[in-house]
Amino acid sequence: MASTDLLEKEIAQQTALFNELRLNNAEASLQDEAKKKLGDLKKSLALAKGAFGNKDTGKKRERLMLKTAKGTRDYGPGEMYCREHVERIVKDCFTTYGGCCLDTPVFERKDILAGKYGEDAKLIFDLQDQGGEQLALRYDHTVPLARYLAMTGGTNTQSKLWQVGKVYRRDNPVMSKGRMREFSQADFDISGTWDPMIPDAEMISLVCTILTKLDVGEFTIKLNHRKILDGIFEVCGVPQDKIRTISSAVDKLDKLPWSDVKKEMTDEKGLDAAIADKIGEYVKHKGGPTLLDQLTSDASLMANQSAKQGLADMSLLFTLLRSYKVLDRISFDLSLARGLDYYTGIIYEAIVEASAPPGFHAANAFASSSTPADAATTPAPPPKKKSAKKGKTEDGEDEEIDESQVGVGSIAAGGRYDGLVGMFSAAAAAEGKKATGLPCVGVSFGLDRVFALVWPKWVEKGMRSKETMVYVMAAGDGLLEERVQLVQELREAGIKTDFLAKTKPKLPAQFAAGEKDEVPFAIILGADELKAGLVTVKEQKWELVDGKKVKIESTDKGSQVKRDDLVAWLKNTHTFSEWSTGKWI
Repeated sequence: MASTDLLEKEIAQQTALFNELRLNNAEASLQDEAKKKLGDLKKSLALAKGAFGNKDTGKKRERLMLKTAKGTRDYGPGEMYCREHVERIVKDCFTTYGGCCLDTPVFERKDILAGKYGEDAKLIFDLQDQGGEQLALRYDHTVPLARYLAMTGGTNTQSKLWQVGKVYRRDNPVMSKGRMREFSQADFDISGTWDPMIPDAEMISLVCTILTKLDVGEFTIKLNHRKILDGIFEVCGVPQDKIRTISSAVDKLDKLPWSDVKKEMTDEKGLDAAIADKIGEYVKHKGGPTLLDQLTSDASLMANQSAKQGLADMSLLFTLLRSYKVLDRISFDLSLARGLDYYTGIIYEAIVEASAPPGFHAANAFASSSTPADAATTPAPPPKKKSAKKGKTEDGEDEEIDESQVGVGSIAAGGRYDGLVGMFSAAAAAEGKKATGLPCVGVSFGLDRVFALVWPKWVEKGMRSKETMVYVMAAGDGLLEERVQLVQELREAGIKTDFLAKTKPKLPAQFAAGEKDEVPFAIILGADELKAGLVTVKEQKWELVDGKKVKIESTDKGSQVKRDDLVAWLKNTHTFSEWSTGKWI
């Protein structure tokens, strides 16, 4: 065992070195080298322990840790019923707006994903298969869609495509807020050359329709234009090679005060402080059509071709959104930047009040922490709770962060990306061959974030956790064959039905099984009633008492219904007509 002891000491030393490099912001190459060495040492230790374990058959078996991987979770049947309800609404709206379904692989070639996500590229999960092909788990649905459109060439012009599935990001998770490493997204994208801003307005209308139907509460669509933002940066004097990285800093203004964002621009990204101050004067503005009027009267901004084009697009978009009757949901917010590199035009995010962390609802991002007057008028976030765990894990990862200080974030976001398909086509084209592009605009819904908002309301309203509507029972001799025959008839008629898989079950046990699943109709078979062509139907109801579901006790013995009329009788009930809503009847 001496060799394993030595390896454990080396691992402890290497872990300390790696953490020190991270804390001191050492060069990335040094951190990568230290991390690789740490991984090699851990593999060596695992192999050494395995070898000793094979020789020492009397060694105590290590217990298996039953838990999901970091940033992932299981969803139980009740939660899944709610999630499926959310997905049904989203998919129904996608098809209502003319969309067709697409499915792409959960992993892609790494070179497909590389260079598309800016500073977020570090969050991509790398893979390598046995053949040596460099692969990575997909980060979103947008890049795989663009790859698909480039592969199919000009056959997908003017299409509306949607996709629902899991994506992966190696981020620090906040599980209760729906921020995870494995999560579900629902995307809707319009590709092709259309008349200006019509697809963009259609997309924002779709977002408003879905969020209204999901009942997530009051929401706002934050809206901006990359060309306006780029024009502002150019007018303020930002060098071209810093525009994307400065854009990424500006995008943090919904989470950080201006003083912190400015510090990142100047201290970390080398921007001149005077230029940062000029940017601050622009990006503090938010509003609606009146802000558009204010910007179009800015001579220096209108002299910039990029900003002028962006403002013209916004003017047309506002006109269309007024026709869609969603203008009251819009906040034209110049601080919205969206960090992904592929956006070229309109960008947007959907925010609900619950999206923000405690203390940040009324925060003024442009408050100065140095002046007492500002401090007096700006609510400060509450002090952070100390986490039970601090520092780094053994493999150098950050520990879980304080969930009370983190909001859900945007629950839907997207924008226009006119160059992404053309980028793939050009990269794949033969030397000297011209590659055609394909303009696109899209939106992505974070279904786990939506679930984090909808689930508490679902529980509070006492919504169902299972779809079974009828439980077939027997009084007396079991009547197994008769029960099975009726169950099958009801299922064939589209009525979700179950029964107790016992030959001669007692009636109380059958009622208990049906009540466990909160089944509203108990159909009781009796030998005499069956001979007369009748069955007994008893409707069961529940109520919320102190936040818990309690069955309403009733002395009603039920209604006798003709066996041949049973399907029609059930389908004419109020319960059946309301069943698809998920409401707890």
